[in-house]
Amino acid sequence: MCQNLGKFEIVVSHYRRVKAMNVIVDLCVVPLGVGVSVGQYVAACQKVLAEAGLKHTMHAYGTNIEGDWDEVFAAVKACHEAVHALGAPRITSSMRFGTRTDRPQTMDEKVKSVETWLENS
Repeated sequence: MCQNLGKFEIVVSHYRRVKAMNVIVDLCVVPLGVGVSVGQYVAACQKVLAEAGLKHTMHAYGTNIEGDWDEVFAAVKACHEAVHALGAPRITSSMRFGTRTDRPQTMDEKVKSVETWLENS
């Protein structure tokens, strides 16, 4: 199916989903209009991720998350909902994410790969 959108053309392909697509995400959620201390908001998002059963690792400027695409992105939405529920009138988030189809790879495996290179260099 193609749609003509002026000089741009979008091609939509239909396919049968054979297996779930896993994703690794680096998420940073920043509530705005709540002052400089954001610990309670970060904690709320961490709780959402834990309750979703997703593997996640908090770091100084965000959280790495891995899991099924739909589950991860539903959890990102739930993080926003939880932070708004605590009174944040605005939220800005940045997110980097990656998928691969050639083989499965976890966050731990990605880190271990670099650590191995460091040990052998």
